[in-house]
Amino acid sequence: MQASYFWISKLLIKNGKIMLTTNDVAKVFDTILSIPGMNELVKIDLKISRKNVLLLNHVIERGLSAKEDEKGSSLLTSIPEENLQELKLVGEECLQKAGLIELSEKLNAFSGTNK
Repeated sequence: MQASYFWISKLLIKNGKIMLTTNDVAKVFDTILSIPGMNELVKIDLKISRKNVLLLNHVIERGLSAKEDEKGSSLLTSIPEENLQELKLVGEECLQKAGLIELSEKLNAFSGTNK
């Protein structure tokens, strides 16, 4: 079956689903991040297992260390470096609070994915 495409105010409709270009998604994401109040600090009381703390930190590190060719198609290209560093600190703070910094470093060394 051949896919049908229609452009409607910058939205690509393919087989009844809205498809956005990477550039359009980045613009929408940037707009959301620009909403008043988005820079306000929030307190989050989060209780998760140590396993999930390790996984969360790994996902953050993996996302932030994406290869250059992967970043071209990523939303991360539109996010200021300051915000990315803050996100990395969130992951590290979670590790520290869970007492998992040393374990995480050893796992990274073991897997060859040093910070």
